[in-house]
Amino acid sequence: MAQWRCMSHLIQYLPVETMNDLYPSSTFAIEVRHFLSDWIEEQNWDKFALENVEQEANARALLDELVMLLQSFSHQNANVVDKMKLMQISRNMSMFQHQPLQFAVMVRETLHKEKVLLRAMPQANNPPRHQQVVAKEVTFPSTQNVDLLVLKVLEVQELRQKIHQVQEELNWEKQNFESLQGSTGTMDPTMSEVTRLQKHIEQLDYNVNTMATKRFQLLTECVDCLDQCQAQLISRLKAWRWEQYKASIGHPFDDNLNVLQMWCEQLLGVNGKLRQELMLIVEPIPELQERLGQLLKLLVQSSLVVDKQPPQVIKTQSKFTTTVRYLLGETVAPGKPVVLKAQIINELQARSLNISLSDNVGEVINNTAILEHNTASKSTCATFRNMSIKKIKRADRKGSESVTEEKFALLFSTEITITGSDTPFKIQMISLPLVIIVHGSQDNNALATIIWDCAFSEPDRVPFAVPDRVPWKLMCSTLNSKFTSEVQTHHNLDQYNQHFLAQKIFDKPDFTDDFSNMMVSWTQFNKEVLPGRQFTFWQWFEGVMDLTKKHLRAYWSDGLIFGFIGKQHLHLILKQRPNGTFLLRFSDSEIGGITIAYVGAADSGEPNQIIKNIQPFTKKDLDARSLANCILDISDIRFLYPDFPKLDVFKKYYSTKTKGTPDYLPLTLHAKVGSGETNSSTADVANISHHTENHHNAAGYLVDAGSIPKCVPNMTHHGENSLNAVEYPMSPFQQFTPTDAIPQVQMESLNSSDVFSGMAPGDMDLDMTLDWMG
Repeated sequence: MAQWRCMSHLIQYLPVETMNDLYPSSTFAIEVRHFLSDWIEEQNWDKFALENVEQEANARALLDELVMLLQSFSHQNANVVDKMKLMQISRNMSMFQHQPLQFAVMVRETLHKEKVLLRAMPQANNPPRHQQVVAKEVTFPSTQNVDLLVLKVLEVQELRQKIHQVQEELNWEKQNFESLQGSTGTMDPTMSEVTRLQKHIEQLDYNVNTMATKRFQLLTECVDCLDQCQAQLISRLKAWRWEQYKASIGHPFDDNLNVLQMWCEQLLGVNGKLRQELMLIVEPIPELQERLGQLLKLLVQSSLVVDKQPPQVIKTQSKFTTTVRYLLGETVAPGKPVVLKAQIINELQARSLNISLSDNVGEVINNTAILEHNTASKSTCATFRNMSIKKIKRADRKGSESVTEEKFALLFSTEITITGSDTPFKIQMISLPLVIIVHGSQDNNALATIIWDCAFSEPDRVPFAVPDRVPWKLMCSTLNSKFTSEVQTHHNLDQYNQHFLAQKIFDKPDFTDDFSNMMVSWTQFNKEVLPGRQFTFWQWFEGVMDLTKKHLRAYWSDGLIFGFIGKQHLHLILKQRPNGTFLLRFSDSEIGGITIAYVGAADSGEPNQIIKNIQPFTKKDLDARSLANCILDISDIRFLYPDFPKLDVFKKYYSTKTKGTPDYLPLTLHAKVGSGETNSSTADVANISHHTENHHNAAGYLVDAGSIPKCVPNMTHHGENSLNAVEYPMSPFQQFTPTDAIPQVQMESLNSSDVFSGMAPGDMDLDMTLDWMG
């Protein structure tokens, strides 16, 4: 019942085609799964397979019990429509009376497909508070077609046995006929016996010819079905590789290859049985033999998979690991071990794959591995440990192309002989695209090349073709997916974040309309620096991701960080708020920084308010003292936008731990705005300015409501949809609507007036001070 409970949440998001495939109305209607969910999940369906004929009695018993339960539910159901529906379904189930094993295997496969779906969409089991599940079509192996193919092969084998039996009888009767013809007697009974034998022989000969014709038709159907099933398998293997690549930008990915391996093994077994049947035919059928040989070669060559990809950004002279798996490992002919070889190839070579060892464009250390079978996991893998690229030969670059834009790949190759086949098969498989760097400073730009290639390339492309320009809605979706996966959060970039990012990459801070279909180029993404900055859009965005992942995940996930917001938008939402109101935003002028923007009084006693931005906190600052502790240290900020007391909001993040050892006094750091501020509540504390820290300037500007241009999207906080076409279930800012994750009771031992009553208003700088606690 637990599995069906999860599935019932997921069903509403599945495409109609997937639903029809999962619960076909003619054989296993969804009503059966619903009404008998407890009973179905209590049975052991894994033991059933079409080959296990000894389980046929058990399968028939379960089928009879299922029909009886359906009839019982029908009689007890007060709804006339449901009653008639259940009665019709119970009658339909009688079609399995002569094939109970097929019924049991069908239920087994349905339960397995459900598990595949649930693994592919785990968020559907327990959707986050502020995130709805986005429907996604999930495909799975069509093992039911393979089972039907197995049944057809069994039918061919049975027909061959019948032909053999009839042929033996025919040979015997022909011998008797010849004996009677050779006798000298002329009695009528003998003549009538000869006539009877002659007619019987003619009938047997007719039967043999008829069954032989039927066998040829069945063999042709089997080869056609095998071709179709193998095409589905290869398509699914390509989809698996594509999903593996998309996982680089945060897409969900089920890396389990066991089902695909079982599918490969089944098709190889079917191919072998069909080739055997053709060998047993007196007159060869060269057309079918050739097709089976081609299918065998294609299957053997398609079963090599890069299970664990190498890093997609590799620094020369550095070690890395990769694993290649062969899905037909148990059928490899014993004897000589299978050795896989790896070599680096460039984009031009990847397009042809006609590569000889003399064409190497780089030197790879530890580039061989032996294919080894693991009996426990039933997997056959070659693991390349301590692999390293010693040197690389680069192609001539075009125009302004940099070394971090050049893509390579690892080519894995070997020769494999399958049991039952004397001919060795040459097999090749390439890895995902790689960028080779020689210095760590190139890592960020190399990653940008991989992100762009992964996000915007097409399946079955020519390696490694990728468009130079894409619509913003695709870029926006990629940024959101990468950000949430890298930070490991369910809190998506909301409509305001998306709009600000669009304004930034297009350099249109005053644009308020829809960016969705505007084309963004690779140059704008990571070639040109942002206006007035020394870094590109991707370098800035990646810095924010890294900071959030390492120091701000919990704050972001709870909606405490406004995040990506422009200064014009900042004015609009803070201009009517009281002094001390603040919000947290990512710095747009510094890589990897978060700043506090707050409302304060203007200087020189002027009546106007002023919005100040404290110099951003970087990873170095937050390594020394957490963001929550810094916020609690600063007396000028009191309410998280719009009006949440900061002690209530940041209580659970506040840490009182101090650094110290038995030989030293404990040490704590405190943040303060301005160099002259002291804390009167710690009279015994020696406040010493920590000059090794950066001074945090608070840049201020007067708030004049009439002079601020409205350069934010035309969206209300709750009612309207985003102007951008890419929409995500928005986790409302806790600055607008608090969640249960933020305690709404004040700290028992502290309140804002007690802690900050002795602190003077801050100046334009923020220092970090050291306290030695006696």
